[in-house]
Amino acid sequence: MDKLLVAKILLTIVTLAYGLVTVKADFNKTHATNPLWTGHARFHVVWQITSYVGIAAIALLLIWMPGALARERLYLAAAFAVVVYGAFMIALAVMPIYGGRANDDNGYPPIAAAGMRLDLNVTVFSGMIVLLLIAIALLASG
Repeated sequence: MDKLLVAKILLTIVTLAYGLVTVKADFNKTHATNPLWTGHARFHVVWQITSYVGIAAIALLLIWMPGALARERLYLAAAFAVVVYGAFMIALAVMPIYGGRANDDNGYPPIAAAGMRLDLNVTVFSGMIVLLLIAIALLASG
């Protein structure tokens, strides 16, 4: 099995999740066009979404562009994902400081699974972090 190819595929999945899935999840009535949000909050979510699209486009080029320094380019693409997913987890951890919530009453409801209520973003992003860590481990293992 080609570890580099598997790492590329995993990094692609992780990158598409923050670069494209967030557009679908956030550019709609639950976030960017939510009339209950202030205009400034909607501005920031659109800024976030478009930033992630741009970062993801660069990451995908780094992942799949032929040429020298392939492993180094994969590490850089992985670093972008670490920043995006890490920032999400930091924002989640410090919610009490700024009065944040993982979801809104008029947004995506939590997932009911095994008698628990799981936040959709936390669940999906946790899975992406696992894939990201596997990709980084494959890169590090040579």
